[in-house]
Amino acid sequence: MAGTAHKPHRLNPKQLRRACDPRSFKFKTTADVPPIEGTVGQDRAVSAMDFGLSIEAEGFHLFVAGVPGTGRETELKAQVNAIAAKRPPPRDWCYVFNFKEPARPRALSLPPERGHELSDEVAEFIDSLRHDVPRAFESDEYAQRRDQVNRELQSQRERFFEVLEKEAHSRELAVNVTPVGITTMPVIDGKPITKEQYDLLSDERKRQIQERTAELDSIIAQMAPQLRRLDRGAAQLFGQLDSQLMAALVHPRLDDLKRDYADEPAVLEFLDAMGKDVVEHLSDFRSPDEAQPQIPGLPAISRDGVFDRYRVNVIVTHAKDAHAPVVFTESASYYHMFGRIDYRSTFGSMVTDHTMIKPGALHRANGGYLVVQALDVLTAPLVWETFKRALRTRQLRLENMGEQFSVIPSASLSPEPIPLRVKVAMIGTPRVFQILQTVDDEFNKLFKVKADFTTDVERVDGHVDVYARFIARQVVNLGMRPFDRGAVARIVEQGSRLVADQEKLTLRMMDIVDLLVEADYWACDAGASAVTSKHVERAIEQNVYRSSLVEDRIQEFINNGTLKVDVAGSVVGQVNGLSVYETGDYAFGRPSRITARVSMGRGQVINLEREIQKSGPSHSKGFLILQGYLNGKFAHRQPLSFAASLTFEQVYDEVDGDSASSTELYALLSAITDVPLRQGVAVTGSVNQLGEVQAIGGVNEKVEGFYAVCKARGLTGDQGVLIPRDNVRNLMLKPEVVDAVRDGKFNVWTHATIEEGIELLTGMAAGRLRKDGTYADGTLFRKVTDTLEAMTQRAIEVNRGTRDGVALTSVSANGSRRAKRDDRKARG
Repeated sequence: MAGTAHKPHRLNPKQLRRACDPRSFKFKTTADVPPIEGTVGQDRAVSAMDFGLSIEAEGFHLFVAGVPGTGRETELKAQVNAIAAKRPPPRDWCYVFNFKEPARPRALSLPPERGHELSDEVAEFIDSLRHDVPRAFESDEYAQRRDQVNRELQSQRERFFEVLEKEAHSRELAVNVTPVGITTMPVIDGKPITKEQYDLLSDERKRQIQERTAELDSIIAQMAPQLRRLDRGAAQLFGQLDSQLMAALVHPRLDDLKRDYADEPAVLEFLDAMGKDVVEHLSDFRSPDEAQPQIPGLPAISRDGVFDRYRVNVIVTHAKDAHAPVVFTESASYYHMFGRIDYRSTFGSMVTDHTMIKPGALHRANGGYLVVQALDVLTAPLVWETFKRALRTRQLRLENMGEQFSVIPSASLSPEPIPLRVKVAMIGTPRVFQILQTVDDEFNKLFKVKADFTTDVERVDGHVDVYARFIARQVVNLGMRPFDRGAVARIVEQGSRLVADQEKLTLRMMDIVDLLVEADYWACDAGASAVTSKHVERAIEQNVYRSSLVEDRIQEFINNGTLKVDVAGSVVGQVNGLSVYETGDYAFGRPSRITARVSMGRGQVINLEREIQKSGPSHSKGFLILQGYLNGKFAHRQPLSFAASLTFEQVYDEVDGDSASSTELYALLSAITDVPLRQGVAVTGSVNQLGEVQAIGGVNEKVEGFYAVCKARGLTGDQGVLIPRDNVRNLMLKPEVVDAVRDGKFNVWTHATIEEGIELLTGMAAGRLRKDGTYADGTLFRKVTDTLEAMTQRAIEVNRGTRDGVALTSVSANGSRRAKRDDRKARG
């Protein structure tokens, strides 16, 4: 028969699963294996991480890209802690009151541990003054000095009034000093007279008194500035006395404090300003315990707040023997990242000061390392833009979120920014990294180092040994039973199954750890002293059992005929396709009936899923490729004179992926040629326009899904799955399926071209194109071309008949119209 070179290949059991021989291990249990240090198989990522964490150039922050479970966080934590341990701790940071600009608290930087020392020493300084100043002002020495000053002032006032009284006496007047000023009174016979007595005097006498009074008032006006100067001088003398006493109390203590910070100019400047302010506000210290007037119904006001301006707010401090800080953010909210300014309610108003400034993660990580989750930073309001600004300007500015949205500016604190020197490591998926690179130009300028964690590694002896050492480490860390070499071998096989590749091992070690824990549980349940391959197998089976409810329900519908799937016989235009369903963390294969119907037409092939918008982009593309194959294969000599429709029967979800394009093509060729297809064979594979079958995903789930249906209906030995040849390395089938193939009860075939699949499904050779442009008799492609030629000929006949019918109708109609015109003319 022509075209017999195109034959599918039946796989042998060894090709369906790559086993791991326990005898290849030199140990009996993992107790004999040295635990591994570090991450498994991530050499590229580890090298990039070391570079990104070590380089200090601006903009070389690190993005750790990888899917969860690959060890990215574990390795990052280990590396960043190791590098940070070799670096000294950064300086402490404090906020203090700004005596020149109270709304702009000053930021002070001190050596490690000195922040709390300064805070404690300043607090002790203020407390000592609050204790000693009242006593000093109540001391006998202060009273004597004040009395001396008072006597001197009183003597000057007496001399002043002696002169004034002498002038008044010479004018028969008297002077009286009152709170509102100096008044004069007339004197008769050495005694001041009353108003009634004054009224009884003669007019001449009154005039004389008034003249003398005016003279004395003039003298008083001239002497009044001298009196005021005397009073001001008195106040100044008392103020100088108090200041001298206060300075005597403050300066020695302040000098002692300043000596401890002689090498910190900013601290000395603050201490000088504080000392000056203390002297100026001696009244606050003179009577510190006097209660403020209390408003009925409101709590008493404490005077402690008066001294808050002298407090040192230490927002970040480090021990001298510590190392560079490492901060892992548990939350990426705005205030958690950048700090905040708290407020307190006082008489219905919200007030704040420098003592209510709270640090954020960036403050704590300043001078060290900050590890953040990319999604947390990107999704929290205002965080991403503020974060980039801090890294770009290398400054930490404190402002509350509400201030950025306030329509009306309000008075608030504006603390001095703190210089930022931090290395950021951001953790995210490769997809997040790609999106940020594409849409955010600043991201590329800030995160120039990428540590890419892969999900798999080559399955070679060295990496298999590393797997065993990894298991040994988890046994120690988690306190599990040792795993014997059979258990380790089964875990290695599962590592290949998880990545669906015989030549790879998964590096999503979180999945492996979960399997270890579950296997240890079943070993404990069985009372075993070591974990064996049976326990690992049971852990895998139980994990599937817990997750396969949906799969079992679908299998039940297939078994009772609700979902129609044939596994025996042959049917025209019908074939079993295979798809993969995912339910969260579990995936399984499901066979679906694909049908095709053909009629006369103009070469259009309708995808019913696309017509109702249930076809995904990849499936639609695969369908268009199918049409391209038909045009390139059969439309060189004549147009395609047929119409066809294809659909997934009883599938109501969206269909995506191109893995069914070869299956759809087989159904379509069967419908065109009226050649039946074997229903005991399910097909999967993507096809290109040249008819080459390409690899697909989920091959293990698809094979096992159809095997389950055949097993439920009864295995005959003729059933099986036809997969792309390029997918052979992806096969890691369950041992049950491998055993069925070994026993001749089930089959797995491969095809590299459409021609190979045709022979398996139809029993006919596909056929090769001969030099004359035809295919040999008895081949499927010959039947296709013969059918298309017949359809074309029939279409030509139909079109010719249609045109003739239209012409005859036109002639008849024209003749009728002419007869009617002639009849009207005759009657006229």
